[in-house]
Amino acid sequence: MCTTCGCSTTDHDHNHDHDHTHSHEGKHPHQHGTESVRRTTIAIEEDILGKNNRLAGFNRAMFKEKEIFVLNLVSSPGSGKTTLLERTLRELSQKLRFAVIEGDQQTDNDAQRIAATGVPVRQINTGAGCHLDAHMIMHGTEEFDLDNLDLLLIENVGNLVCPAAFDLGEHHKVAVLSVTEGEDKPLKYPQMFRNSTVMLLNKTDLLPHIDFDVEKCKEYARRVNPGIIIFEVSARSGKGMEAWYQWLSDGAKR
Repeated sequence: MCTTCGCSTTDHDHNHDHDHTHSHEGKHPHQHGTESVRRTTIAIEEDILGKNNRLAGFNRAMFKEKEIFVLNLVSSPGSGKTTLLERTLRELSQKLRFAVIEGDQQTDNDAQRIAATGVPVRQINTGAGCHLDAHMIMHGTEEFDLDNLDLLLIENVGNLVCPAAFDLGEHHKVAVLSVTEGEDKPLKYPQMFRNSTVMLLNKTDLLPHIDFDVEKCKEYARRVNPGIIIFEVSARSGKGMEAWYQWLSDGAKR
């Protein structure tokens, strides 16, 4: 279970250790109380998202005031987000002023990699939590010189489910999908791709060695989000990165 948003694989959460000698006439044995539990779950989710959205609004207003272009990079683990960030920072940090927030459940491994590029970075460890939220971002920016930033890049926890629902105050979500993950991910996780402005199809240097249909993947992404912008890139070789850089630069200078 995610300790932040409360997502769980079970439909109901009452304890099954109680004595079942009482009657369930007219009901399936596990049917009692499920409607009230569902209503409670919905109410809790709405309350959590409501609080988060209010704080996201505060973040958004702050970023607008400071004229900072903010992106929330989301993906499953191993998509190559950190490698993509490293290359982007090394090749653009002479032109644009960056800061990075790194989200992981544990360790500061990725933050150390980003720090090696010379860009300011803040690590946020979520523990059992499966995503960043607006409150974390609010405090995560406190150590940055916001008056001297063009772009804030947020690398979210690797997860294609919960981060889709949580607004951080960003301008756009950017979904990173590796060609090693299979072309059907946009259909399996539609909310993530529906909520993303951009899909970076990464690790294209591996295409000669794997069975992956690029056009089918792009069609699936556009099926759930007709307006999604797609860049085919290789963070390892640099192929296709110029189009991504141009989009970033245009956003920062809007």
